[in-house]
Amino acid sequence: MRLQTLMFAGLKALAGICLIVALFAAPLGAQESFYSGKTVRIVVGYSAGGSFDLYSRMIARHMGKYLPGNPTIIVENMTGASGIIAANFLFVQAKPDGLTIGAWAAPLILQHIMGNEAVRYDGRKFGYLGVPSPYDTLCTFNAQSGVKTADDWFAAKRPVKISSIGPGTSTSDVPKLLKEALGLPLQLVEGYKGGADARIAVESGEVDGYCGSWQTVKTVWRAAFDSGRIHSVLLATLKQNPELKNVPLAIKYAKTDEAKLLLRVADNAHVAQFPYSVPPGVPAERLALLQRAFIQTLKDPDLVAEAKKSDLDIDPIDGPTIAKTFAGLYDIDPGTSAKLKAILAPKK
Repeated sequence: MRLQTLMFAGLKALAGICLIVALFAAPLGAQESFYSGKTVRIVVGYSAGGSFDLYSRMIARHMGKYLPGNPTIIVENMTGASGIIAANFLFVQAKPDGLTIGAWAAPLILQHIMGNEAVRYDGRKFGYLGVPSPYDTLCTFNAQSGVKTADDWFAAKRPVKISSIGPGTSTSDVPKLLKEALGLPLQLVEGYKGGADARIAVESGEVDGYCGSWQTVKTVWRAAFDSGRIHSVLLATLKQNPELKNVPLAIKYAKTDEAKLLLRVADNAHVAQFPYSVPPGVPAERLALLQRAFIQTLKDPDLVAEAKKSDLDIDPIDGPTIAKTFAGLYDIDPGTSAKLKAILAPKK
């Protein structure tokens, strides 16, 4: 009798284990069946050669092996309206099936908060996979501008021209916030399709400077920096980048609480500049799978070696953390939101 009882208990335990295995294996098997033979698109809202494009193409070369079924991953550039076209496409048109990943600038969330009529997305409803690395906004100037230091910029006799992709990107938002907070003389020249085009404008002398990611600038603009054609002038972050110890932080020059608040917004809304996301409605288990694959990809030894060779920083932040950070932007008080709208909203 005791033997029968033990046998029954053992069979019951085994059945329980099998049930647990089945519960975990079924979704994985379903995902493998779904992704097998499929193509995943990473839709980049900016032109080839820019920060998002460089990261996206590197991620695409490695992420497939971390998704069940090993799908092919390709990158498509969908430029226009500072990335709003790509973000709108992801939110409204892309199927929520886990086959389309969007790459658009985090500051576009502020455009939704401020009521930009061109925006059709809600930053709280995307499924976020994560970001490959934090973003340190560095303002740089060409040699012919005469601006080699922050003091030179403050003392400029004319508004220096700064190239920009447009509203909703760091290349536009950060200079506007710097101008409002610190009174820096500058004139934005907006409408460039991506960071690569904006940097070319600086090198050609079409404009004087550019505020963009140091993590990308040090890679694709290294020769210009090393030769002295381009000068690092001001960091818009709240923490000093150890690679830029001699470049001052903008907040050092803030003289009022409002100025400090605006510079904190410049940091908080832009430090996670490169979020990768999927449309609202992607099934929870598939979103979780993509989130894991994204982080695993950024820890892949081959990708890390490639990034190091290309001088691309890899210090990933996971999707749930990014989602929480962006949701917090919607808690900005009405007074600050109105102030930001006056500064950052596109002028009609």
